[in-house]
Amino acid sequence: MDLVNALAARGHDLYVALRRGSPLIGKLKLPTENVITLPLRNALDARSAGTLAKLTSGHKIEIVHAHMARDYPLAAYAARRNPGARLIVTRHVLFPLSRLHKVTLARVSRVIAVSHAVERQVRAQALVPPGKITVIHNGIDCERIEKTRSGFNRPEFCQRWNLPADSLLVGSVGTLTPLKGHEDFLKAAAQIKNLCPQAFFIISGVDSSAGQTHRHALERSIKELGLVDRVCLIGWMDNISELFCALDVFVSASRSESFGLAIVEAMAAGAAVVATKTEGALEIVSDGVTGVLVPVGGTEHMAQVITELLLDPVKRRTISANAGAVVQERFSLKRMVEQTEKVYLEMSEP
Repeated sequence: MDLVNALAARGHDLYVALRRGSPLIGKLKLPTENVITLPLRNALDARSAGTLAKLTSGHKIEIVHAHMARDYPLAAYAARRNPGARLIVTRHVLFPLSRLHKVTLARVSRVIAVSHAVERQVRAQALVPPGKITVIHNGIDCERIEKTRSGFNRPEFCQRWNLPADSLLVGSVGTLTPLKGHEDFLKAAAQIKNLCPQAFFIISGVDSSAGQTHRHALERSIKELGLVDRVCLIGWMDNISELFCALDVFVSASRSESFGLAIVEAMAAGAAVVATKTEGALEIVSDGVTGVLVPVGGTEHMAQVITELLLDPVKRRTISANAGAVVQERFSLKRMVEQTEKVYLEMSEP
């Protein structure tokens, strides 16, 4: 969404194909006729692929850019049917691609990896020549977060979620799956509550599993760990920047992370970050300077570090200030858009 809106503001002519019911509908700053909804059921949806090919031809599309592996074959077909179009794909995750993608990506012009960790994974699979892989770190809209931060009312936020006005807030954001380490976060919270009575904890994330199994498991853990009156499990937030602005400490307890967009957003919003040493976090956080890194699964160490930050506001503010400067320099939306635009222009040259 951010990439599309920023490129449109820079004068580019964009068309977006979305699944029906996509949450992006209505959030893209494009003419209504430039937003097309298709079934896009799976990687073998021939009808959607054919429609994409016709749209690419009809609008004389020069760049076809896909972001999900299941969409790569459809985008590849549309580009292949239109010799003037170039195929670009972004790889956002560390999961290996299928060997079938060697065929899909045979004519890809560029693979954008959102981190060096992702680049290494793509290189290791040898699906595309190394020279076609470019690293462009994800970027965030720093201005949007700063706008939220400047008008943020923390007492009102605490009142909305039935939290004490003088509470110290520790939060984690991410899809409710075991990979995100929310269980480890809760185990650390159980230790912290005895050391810092002002500490309260928030988990924001959606469970996409059948029957909400992951959420139910977290709810059971909250009861078993005696955290019912200390943890808010708040699900989806329309303006997640508000939560980041409310937090004193943000925790990424992930067991694997390709980049860590939530880490960057928390840094921009002024929260001190504690993150496990995942591939993505290691590229973002300078240990002891812009955040604190802890071992994956090391709940005791995590609890100790979080407690120290909660009890030391000066250290929190120092880390927060350092992190904010780094985000502006390395992870801004402007930088991401400019680098992506550069790739587009290189690919569209004769």
